[in-house]
Amino acid sequence: MGKIGIIIQREFNERVRKKSFILTTLLTPLLFVGMMVAIFLLARVSLSETREIAVIDHSGVVARQLESDRTVMFIPTAKSQEDIRREKSDGQHENLYGILVIGEDIMTNTSAVMLYTYQPSTIEVETVLATRISDIVENEKLKQFDIEDLPQILEAVKTNVSLSAYRIDESGNDKQSSSGLAMGLAYIFGFLIYMFVFMYGAMVMQGVIEEKSSKVIEVIVSSVKPYQLMMGKILGIASVAVTQFLIWAVFLVVAQMALVSLFPGLVEGAAAGMADSAPVDMATVQAMDPDIAAMVETLSDGMFLFKLLGGFLIFFIGSYLLYAAMFAAVGSAVDNVADSQQLQLPITVPLILAIVIMINVMREPNSPVAFWFSMIPFTSPIIMIARIPYGVPGWEIALSAVILFATFALMVWLAAKIYRVGIFMHGKKPTLAELIKWARYKY
Repeated sequence: MGKIGIIIQREFNERVRKKSFILTTLLTPLLFVGMMVAIFLLARVSLSETREIAVIDHSGVVARQLESDRTVMFIPTAKSQEDIRREKSDGQHENLYGILVIGEDIMTNTSAVMLYTYQPSTIEVETVLATRISDIVENEKLKQFDIEDLPQILEAVKTNVSLSAYRIDESGNDKQSSSGLAMGLAYIFGFLIYMFVFMYGAMVMQGVIEEKSSKVIEVIVSSVKPYQLMMGKILGIASVAVTQFLIWAVFLVVAQMALVSLFPGLVEGAAAGMADSAPVDMATVQAMDPDIAAMVETLSDGMFLFKLLGGFLIFFIGSYLLYAAMFAAVGSAVDNVADSQQLQLPITVPLILAIVIMINVMREPNSPVAFWFSMIPFTSPIIMIARIPYGVPGWEIALSAVILFATFALMVWLAAKIYRVGIFMHGKKPTLAELIKWARYKY
């Protein structure tokens, strides 16, 4: 362990003193804030774009009731579709987005609606058009029942329900929950593990390849065993990652304290800090927008943040150790990064699969698929951290972590056997079968 400690110290000192580490540590939180602001601004820009749509209504019912707004401008026309297309090709209708054709039998045939666009259509536009036409057709069908004062009745019965969700924890207490916040945190933290495992794992592989190519490794292994060198490199880079995450955790804690100081009433039962600086009680805030109140209350819960950040740290370390051992084995088997692409495929497939499954997990966090993939060690870090914001029993988190670290112990044993052979092999890119053969060598 003394020799491994020296290697860990060397790897740690070499990387934390680099300008790239300092800049990454300081700029990453600002980058995420900037990304969120950019997404918000882009959303506003996209919403402010008005799309002009020519409407050809063969039924004579729908077009006159379509109302334009800041996203869609409807232009009813008696011209044929061929005439509009010809005029468009001749340079007229410069801002025309598309042509909406409504069939004559729209009241009985709901599929008699076609949209032809000059730009790629979007789900947003198609949903808006389908919803508005559906509402118009429904109203026309209701009129056939000849109900007196129908518009006033429909307006009177229109109701918007604001749902406040609460989760009963293991001790029987009620805690306000936000499914939107849980989904957002699940996606962010799951994707962060995916990204950082690749980043730090590739750092291990790159370091092994550089030392192997420069022949330095042949001098180093005269003083330490290959296993000690591999473990020192893996743990050294892991210490760099943990240091970086701890700095970011401090940043998040400071941000959370700032949030509590800005909204002290949300924690103690009364909210303050509205636009007019007038005090507002918790019930009023929840009645106005319960989901926002739930988000703020959840983010102000220190235990929730501790569980989320603690789980993230544990599963990131476990996934990094597991995948770093495999990346080190791949790095020892090749002479340059280009040759490693083929051997990286078996490593990357489980991570990509976990990202795909995570989308389904965010919809059903307690489904059998979510449970079992949160136990399989190659996918569990991403899947489990995506489940934690929804509330996962402690024994499931503990069992998943134990399986993950036990698999790491097995994988590092196999990777070390490949590593001790691969670091001395030059000039030939091994196949997967040869790597398995190296792992079966007895020493």
